[in-house]
Amino acid sequence: MKNFAQSVRNFVNEWTINILILLFGTTTLVQAFIVPTPSMDTTVRVGDHLLVDKLTYAPGGPIVKYLLPYEEPKRGDIIVFRYPSDISQNYVKRVMGVPGDRIHLVNKTVFLNGHPLNEPYVQHIFPDIRPFRDNFPNAPPTPDEPVQDRALQMIAHHVENGDLVVPPNSFFAMGDNRDNSLDSRYWGFVPRENIIGKPLFIFWSYDADTADLVDFTANHFVDLAKNFFVKTRWDRTLKLVRGYPVQ
Repeated sequence: MKNFAQSVRNFVNEWTINILILLFGTTTLVQAFIVPTPSMDTTVRVGDHLLVDKLTYAPGGPIVKYLLPYEEPKRGDIIVFRYPSDISQNYVKRVMGVPGDRIHLVNKTVFLNGHPLNEPYVQHIFPDIRPFRDNFPNAPPTPDEPVQDRALQMIAHHVENGDLVVPPNSFFAMGDNRDNSLDSRYWGFVPRENIIGKPLFIFWSYDADTADLVDFTANHFVDLAKNFFVKTRWDRTLKLVRGYPVQ
């Protein structure tokens, strides 16, 4: 009963904050974001429309930082950020490493600061082991893997004794759909200044193709007119998006 009461209080507290932001915040405090790829399945899915809290990670001034709940991204937080290789695009991933952390993978298992992680939010859709993807950073990429130069530079300069060491003002981010995610393994660290905020909740979810969601094609509008009620994922409407305490 005590745990149930605590869960109810947590739910009420979270939604109170969300409603206040919706009432008093516009683009300054919140931003709408559409999930275009399956890299975070099933935590968030293609077609989920999120409201993103831009206040939590905002840098505070010398006085304001004591009045407002600013914080640094933590391990396990889900973040929305400007893609380092093209800041016109916004990505959503999970923070797996903060400055000073040491990370490596062994056969898909993430080791953080020397110990393996229990990750109930992760799914593995491919049973095979790919050396670079699943034994990062201790195996070279194959020619067909889309590893960018900034990721190769990251590995060249920030690996110590088989661990990737996260430098200051940087974060290592990965997708929950671990076998099908182009993340920090492939394009490097997320700079602190690129982080926009963290998702609050899903205000609408619609089953549509990635191309239609990104470009709002004519086909997408026709599809909406025909299938709004059928393809809306009603069970995901107003679902809170929570991080997980990765330790």
